[in-house]
Order: sequence, then C-alpha cells, then structure tokens
Amino acid sequence: MEPADIKGKIKGYILENFLYGGSSDQIADNDSFLEKGIIDSTGILELVGFIEETFSVKVEDEDLVPENMDSINRLGEFVMRKSIEV
Repeated sequence: MEPADIKGKIKGYILENFLYGGSSDQIADNDSFLEKGIIDSTGILELVGFIEETFSVKVEDEDLVPENMDSINRLGEFVMRKSIEV
C-alpha cells in the first residue's frame, strides 16, 4: 500500500470518528491530535484498533508514544515501518 493511501485511510477514519464527518480541511496531516483536542487517551485506543485491523500490524505498548501516534503523518510513517517488519 502506498503512503498516500495509508494517510488517506487514516484521515478518513479521523474525520468520520473523531470529527464526526467533518471536511478534510479541518485537519492537516501534521496537526497534533492531542494539541488540537481531536483525540484523547480513549480515542488513541480506538485508533490503535483501527490501525491493527485495517493495516494488519501489531501495535505494542512501547509504540504508544506521540512520536508514532500524534498526527496523520506520524501515524502513516509508523504504519509503513510496521508493515515492513511483518
């Protein structure tokens, strides 16, 4: 899967589930989910479930850091790295 496809799926999930069907201009690929108040700690767990199911990657406890999970770009890069490990 191409990086743009991964980011597109992540963005679609965020828009549908955390911004309740909002438009794509509501969030930029580099926007921090936490700083913008888009996702809280419970939301991160929902996002992890989506990532594992959609991209067939395993998210370990040590992966749950802002460097991996706090924006569409960071999450897309994380999924790409994990996909290579599989």
